[in-house]
Amino acid sequence: MFTGIVTDLGRVRAISKDGDTRFDFDTGYDTGEIAIGASIACSGPCLTVVDKGPGRFTVQASAETLARTTLGSWTVGTPVNFERSLRIGDELGGHIVSGHVDGVAIVLETRAEGDSTRFVFAAPEGFARYVAPKGSIALDGVSLTVNEVDETGFGVNIIPHTRRHTTFGRLAEGDRVNFEVDTIARYVDRLTARS
Repeated sequence: MFTGIVTDLGRVRAISKDGDTRFDFDTGYDTGEIAIGASIACSGPCLTVVDKGPGRFTVQASAETLARTTLGSWTVGTPVNFERSLRIGDELGGHIVSGHVDGVAIVLETRAEGDSTRFVFAAPEGFARYVAPKGSIALDGVSLTVNEVDETGFGVNIIPHTRRHTTFGRLAEGDRVNFEVDTIARYVDRLTARS
């Protein structure tokens, strides 16, 4: 379980394929504190640490993960948002994020709004119904508040701090991001579908 509050901006260091795909990342985390088998959200998807060393850790991703997320397009040097899993007693600064990506959203537009940047996204097909104004959404593992929703997409504002410390500082129109709906929205939809 995660909160959508990114705590490190790392990079893909190496990619290897041996059955599944392994991603080796550069990180600012103290990897001595990360256990083999730990879960880390990597720009959204929750992945398992299978190897580590000073300033680096390695995860393994299945073909299913590559097909449903942006990981299949990552190359050496791709920036990646990291968040370690939530511990009992940690501050819940964003919203509850599972790290189970629903699909890929596409940046439709970016524009300046004061010091912030407004990003407009197209939701993955079939998932627009889960996006609500003032609701929560996780994009590339970042917990965000939805500002508006219309028939073409939804908008969020990114403050300068978030732009500097996450992958949002590098996003442009046409780019793809990992999209996870709010867990509560998912259960409300399921419950109301049964009535």
